[in-house]
Amino acid sequence: MGQIIVNLDVELAKRKMSLSELADRVGLTLANLSILKTGKAKAVRFTTLEAICRELGCQPGDILEYRDE
Repeated sequence: MGQIIVNLDVELAKRKMSLSELADRVGLTLANLSILKTGKAKAVRFTTLEAICRELGCQPGDILEYRDE
């Protein structure tokens, strides 16, 4: 069974941006963004993904990755 890997920390590091700064920019709580970053989220709204991609200047595939185990 495969899994979805969240590479949000990689994209944040590339831009030298903190998780709290991104949370402020996209209008999410730090707690909710942290749940996404650690891969514990069960779902992600497209509007959330769109806001993150807009602020980081990236594509959804830069943040989300599928790995077949």
